[in-house]
Amino acid sequence: MLIAFNKPYGVLSQFTPDGSPNRPLGEFDLPAQVYPLGRLDADSEGLLLLSDEAGLNTRLLDPERGHRRTYWAQIERIPSAAALHELERGVTIQAYRTRPCRAWLLDPQPEVPPRDPPIRARKTVPDCWLALELVEGKNRQVRRMTSAIGHPTLRLLRVKIGEFELGSLAVGQGRELTLNERRLVFA
Repeated sequence: MLIAFNKPYGVLSQFTPDGSPNRPLGEFDLPAQVYPLGRLDADSEGLLLLSDEAGLNTRLLDPERGHRRTYWAQIERIPSAAALHELERGVTIQAYRTRPCRAWLLDPQPEVPPRDPPIRARKTVPDCWLALELVEGKNRQVRRMTSAIGHPTLRLLRVKIGEFELGSLAVGQGRELTLNERRLVFA
């Protein structure tokens, strides 16, 4: 079984509480025998896959396999073409050089439902949404990458894994993928 779940802000990518104020996946209507494939920080939102199939974790997450994941990051200020190119070449975060990726400004800027609590808004500092397509997923990597180029992330959503898009799946909802959707995940 392979399930797509639209993880809300403030939710852990685990089924049991960890003592923090964040909610665990166990509070949602998900089958008991599944586990998350990869993680999203409690501060991050969007597409989280869950499965009861051994081996899928490696198939999706091993950077050597080059499996793509697309994130939308709302960042402070508008990055230059040079800053986006720097992201694409790879940046150094915590003594680690990130792999090359794709980075682009979203045009038009997406309409994303408001977050609870809302992100901080500063009247004198513009923000924008950019997309990053990565084949790796270190802890808080997107946030550290945008910070490394001087554009802190305000909000982060994973919107696509392989060719499968989150689409209109409501926040806090999950559903089992069809055979054709599974193919898109592994494309």
